[in-house]
Amino acid sequence: MKLVGEVIKDSRIRKKLSREKLEKLTKIKKEFIENLEENRWEVLPEYPVVVGFVKSIASNLNLEQKNLIALLRRDYPPKVLRINPKPDITEKFTWSPKLSFITGVSLVFIVIVGYLIFQYLSFIKPPELFVEIPEEGQVVSQEKLTVRGKTDPDAAVLVNNQPTIVGEDGIFETEIEIFEGTGEVVVIAKSRSGKETTLSRKIDVELESTRD
Repeated sequence: MKLVGEVIKDSRIRKKLSREKLEKLTKIKKEFIENLEENRWEVLPEYPVVVGFVKSIASNLNLEQKNLIALLRRDYPPKVLRINPKPDITEKFTWSPKLSFITGVSLVFIVIVGYLIFQYLSFIKPPELFVEIPEEGQVVSQEKLTVRGKTDPDAAVLVNNQPTIVGEDGIFETEIEIFEGTGEVVVIAKSRSGKETTLSRKIDVELESTRD
């Protein structure tokens, strides 16, 4: 039993038509005609297009279209359907009490860990320190000088090695004695971990008693 391609080829040869001549008659590229005659289905277009080729060729070779189409239907290989044996079925997300519990516990854990890290960093870092009075280069004419500033509430403060009380808001204020030759006020804030921050202010001492 002949294949559809063989029937077309034999009929073309009997009519003494070359593929080039049949190409001009049918407007079908000779490469397609050759592939059809040799039954090379893998390099031919989709089935509906091939049906059109066969009808046009049948008309020009005086072949019965119905018979030729029947042969094509018999010989044309079935299209392979690529079916995934394991279709990707995404499970619909639903919120559950268990998930709420896990989320809540996770949030509490994150908050606690974050707080501990913050406390640890606060513990190991040097305290902040700001000196409001005296100003840099301030002229001092009295034997008593007020020193005021702000630091961390739990820090210990020394002003020229003199312990100073720090309020709950971190503000400290004290008076120190000034002598002739005192040229600097040194403020040290020390944290509970032993970290220190030091600020100094140069002062210009011109005591009134000395000038008299």
